[in-house]
Amino acid sequence: MGSAPLPAWLLALGLAGTVLAPGCGAAQGRLAHKLLHDLFANYSSALRPAEDTERALNVTLQVTLSQIIDMDERNQVLTSYLWVRQAWLDAHLAWDKDAYGGIDSIRIPSSYVWRPDIVLYNNADERFGGSMDTNVVLRSDGHIMWDTPAITKSSCKVDVSYFPFDGQQCHLTFGSWTYNGNQIDLHNLLDTGDLTDFVENVEWEVLGMPATRNVVTYGCCSEPYPDVTYTLLLRRRASFYIFNLLLPCVMISFLAPLGFYLPADSGEKVSLGVTVLLALTVFQLLVAESMPPSESVPLIGKYYIATMTMITASTALTIFIMNIHHCGPGARPVPPWARRLILHHLARALCVCEVGESCGRPRREGTGGTGPRDPPGEGTEPGPCPRSRCLCHHHVVLSSVGYIAGVFRRHRTAQRRAAEWKKVAKVMDRFFMWIFFLMVFLMSVLVIGQAA
Repeated sequence: MGSAPLPAWLLALGLAGTVLAPGCGAAQGRLAHKLLHDLFANYSSALRPAEDTERALNVTLQVTLSQIIDMDERNQVLTSYLWVRQAWLDAHLAWDKDAYGGIDSIRIPSSYVWRPDIVLYNNADERFGGSMDTNVVLRSDGHIMWDTPAITKSSCKVDVSYFPFDGQQCHLTFGSWTYNGNQIDLHNLLDTGDLTDFVENVEWEVLGMPATRNVVTYGCCSEPYPDVTYTLLLRRRASFYIFNLLLPCVMISFLAPLGFYLPADSGEKVSLGVTVLLALTVFQLLVAESMPPSESVPLIGKYYIATMTMITASTALTIFIMNIHHCGPGARPVPPWARRLILHHLARALCVCEVGESCGRPRREGTGGTGPRDPPGEGTEPGPCPRSRCLCHHHVVLSSVGYIAGVFRRHRTAQRRAAEWKKVAKVMDRFFMWIFFLMVFLMSVLVIGQAA
């Protein structure tokens, strides 16, 4: 025959670790019942359990971080799952374990005993929900240990200046709400929070959780109030934001200078710049929705603003260059300084050549750099007609031929002038393309350097 199972009320008392011999269960149950009755016969959980009311009661605190549930950057609230352990000595609940069959500890509901009113000072929960009312472990020497899980919402000052390569420091400050330092002396059990059972977070990496004890005198009261502050050191895992926010912005930014490479006659130069600008605006709005409305602009936001400014400038320059490209036949000739600086030196440096030209060989003077040369004899006035070859009385025919030749010369001059302006626009397009490529590269390197 096996031993009878323990009664449910005896298990509720928590006689864990006590080995019962067969047939002794009823005796142990009566002793546990007598112990519980004797301890709480004249006990009040409303009074601070100190034999000397002039001395402070020592309370030790230890916090175990189990999980980071959420970090709300916009509202600056950290939601975490903690295990809070409090220990103190209750002089009114000690007993002689030999007088009660060797019972060394019991587990009873926490509402039976006095508990220190340790609260989270920087609580940001709108419902002010506390910890669970779990059992306490009461030992024969009067020491009480209370382990309770709690889901806390604490205020955390979020600095997003280097988002998404930022790190945060969130403080969890615990202290008594009504007892001052002369009544409860709060200490931290260890110099750091316990991270052995921490569940890794997909967004945040925990670098540490140091604990410090502070004694603060508030303006309302002259007594000191001790507290224990746990500083949660967090670093953001930036891979998600790099692949979803930063890399698309970099690739879109490198599309903006390519608008200068498009032919002016394609009609898509301005539309490309406007499309890139709208795409960056969408990404900027995505970042702004998750960031707190503060004066500090995040690093990726600065990059977006700088890129959007650059694209706006490139679109304005594109409009200006297209105006130069479409100069009609009635435009003024290219100024000598522009012909010398842009058509000769800058075009040769950027290797902007027309068909049949060589970038390393200068053009022959008098060609203007564009357009076919005039045929021999064109542009010269006809000489006197020899009497032996023509009839000098055909003045009407000769004047008509001269008029046609003049019109042809003026048409060729206008074509050459328009071709020169198109060449100027093409050289300026190529020049600004490399300038803006360099600007995008430098901005990207600057963002990576600041993040490092």
